[in-house]
Amino acid sequence: MEFSPVKDTLRIALVGDYNPEIVAHQAIPLAIDDAAAVLELMADYDWLTTSDIGSAEDLVGYDAIWVVPGSPYQNTEGALTAIRYARENSIPFLGTCGGFQHAILEYARNVMGWHDAAHAETETSGRMVIAPLTCSLVEKTDAIELRANTLIAKAYGQTVISEGYHCNYGVSEEFTAELERGDLRVTGWDEAGEVRAVELVTHPFFVGTLFQHERGALTGKPVPLVQAMLRVARG
Repeated sequence: MEFSPVKDTLRIALVGDYNPEIVAHQAIPLAIDDAAAVLELMADYDWLTTSDIGSAEDLVGYDAIWVVPGSPYQNTEGALTAIRYARENSIPFLGTCGGFQHAILEYARNVMGWHDAAHAETETSGRMVIAPLTCSLVEKTDAIELRANTLIAKAYGQTVISEGYHCNYGVSEEFTAELERGDLRVTGWDEAGEVRAVELVTHPFFVGTLFQHERGALTGKPVPLVQAMLRVARG
């Protein structure tokens, strides 16, 4: 039996349109560096603007892919290409805020057959799988209940957490019901039962969160999901 060697240096693709004024973008390098230090490995990351991603070939060679906050993206198809590449090739994937929303969109279109699936922030026709939130979550912090024995619950080591948000869009009520039919499962909810986290149960690590857990790195807190992603990427 052959075993894959453990990697000492990981290459991570940060897919999104970098903006130094976005708080999450300030936090992400710190979160990666902290997680790498905990795991005693090296992690190099490249910011890839969505406009730079024309095909899956642009993602080859990366050990993990993180589609970061900051939507609407310059090139929606670039973000969707990165998500699909990670999903189909078992590349560890993390999507936060806009990355979470577009992971839902990609799954709806390419797996569940909702070819007209749409995001209400950028589209006016089609079936809205991402719709305006009833209440804005811009600069809000809230409690999230996690499904037990999932990747996200194991990463946090608990089933109730508190995290911060910066968003106005989430999973539509119509598509929430459809999610139970596939392998992209809801694994986190707020107190009202709204979807706040998902993961793909057929994938080694494919997790999306509407909340921006990476922000904890700005105050020196560990970021469990980044550690979990790097651990899987290391092999």
